[in-house]
Amino acid sequence: MGCVLGGTTRAGAAGAGVSLARALYTVFVGAAQPFLRLKLARRGRAEAGYREAVGERFGRYTAKAEPGALWIHAVSLGETRAAGILIDQLRALRPGIRILLTHGTATGRGEGERWRREGDQQAWLPWDTPGAVERFLAHFAPCAGVLMETEVWPNLVARCRARGVPLVLANARLSDKSMAQALRLAPLSRPAYASLTAVWAQTEGDARRLAQAGATVKGVFGNLKFDAAPDEGQLALGRQWRSSVTRPVVMFASSREGEEARLLDFLQSRPVLAKQAQWLIVPRHPQRFDEVAAQIAQAGFSVSRRRDWNAGPASADVWIGDSLGEMALYYALSHAALLGGSFEPLGGQNLIEAAACGCPVVMGPHTFNFAEAAQLAAEAGAALRVPDMAHAVPVVVSLVLDRERHAAAVQACEDFAGRHRGGAQRTAEALLALLER
Repeated sequence: MGCVLGGTTRAGAAGAGVSLARALYTVFVGAAQPFLRLKLARRGRAEAGYREAVGERFGRYTAKAEPGALWIHAVSLGETRAAGILIDQLRALRPGIRILLTHGTATGRGEGERWRREGDQQAWLPWDTPGAVERFLAHFAPCAGVLMETEVWPNLVARCRARGVPLVLANARLSDKSMAQALRLAPLSRPAYASLTAVWAQTEGDARRLAQAGATVKGVFGNLKFDAAPDEGQLALGRQWRSSVTRPVVMFASSREGEEARLLDFLQSRPVLAKQAQWLIVPRHPQRFDEVAAQIAQAGFSVSRRRDWNAGPASADVWIGDSLGEMALYYALSHAALLGGSFEPLGGQNLIEAAACGCPVVMGPHTFNFAEAAQLAAEAGAALRVPDMAHAVPVVVSLVLDRERHAAAVQACEDFAGRHRGGAQRTAEALLALLER
């Protein structure tokens, strides 16, 4: 028993602190609901998917649900693709398993359609209020829940624990920045991490940080995304188109707001360098396709968009990859890629798909969301690190113009991707063992 302080044990005081922290958090989330509705309406004007089934965001579900499905939450596009890899492995080990797939973004929900089979369901995960979460769990009655990568919500975890629904964090990652935030909010975050049934981390570094945040890490299984098999049809088409291009193609992969302007400004200032490569920009978010096209035109460059390609890319200074689900095609079309999200302090994007497609990457300084994958790729020769865009463009152009060096980087990509496969099977086996128990 803890020592008594004013009639309350230390354990009791800690429990009271936890309850108070979650109560204050719940008040805050509840008060934010009107603003969240406004945000949905605003985003819905750009992406119609956000106007779909809005009631589900508040735990109001109308479609009939069969209890006992395995619930997997994949908030956005990247997490949904990782979830798809896991779902494929689960079905290989247990045919007929029923899946409930939830999301938080329209791109995630749209991508998730690819993995729906008869008996499966899709829905929005509600915002993290106790009432909405309770309605969600009561409606679907899942046998267990899988949160992909980072999505740990205090009320969601607490209600799952109260209902006896095992809840795991798979393909789990936690950056230094996110860990620092979790430690600052320890009365709220620590109980949430500690209440998870299991955490399966991507890397040893993630495992260490997650444990420090309060999680019980039961395995380091690697990143599921290494097990993604690029679409062979897309690879073949991309390579076919690349064979007809007279200049090497450099892609800005999953570019984020502010980054395209940096690239375009540099290309304007170095026209001779700009003409040594064919530039392809693939924005991360589809609602920005038109905006980026306008930026390119305003910078004085001619533009060709993927939506207008029939037999192949049209002649233009800059191409735009304005389609979803075709990253393998774009990587196969490209000789090398700049890594989006790494030239502004946004944490970078996943470079694993690029490696799997044999496309070397040049990345900026900001890769904290994929720190260890970026470091391993650089050590393997599959990626190069530069301090800023002014260094990135000369480096990537030099790489694609040097045939011997480029061929070595492509081989390094293939070796790097091959060495890290197997996480999907390890995760699926651990998950099915948990369900058996």
